[in-house]
Amino acid sequence: MAWQIKRIRGWARRVVRRVRTDRGMTTSEYAVGTIAACALAAVLYKVVTSPPIMAALQSILTDALDAKV
Repeated sequence: MAWQIKRIRGWARRVVRRVRTDRGMTTSEYAVGTIAACALAAVLYKVVTSPPIMAALQSILTDALDAKV
């Protein structure tokens, strides 16, 4: 019974230690991450809205909706 209590206490200490550590991103890291995500979204938007890609997507959708049974 005593070894179980020690095991639970050890587990609780590890959990508390993990919760208390400051391993998250700082404000500047959040800002850089947000800018990078927005840049990636802008590039993907430009790629998807380019005429060749739009034509390909439109062709795929037209073929899918005009499926003959």
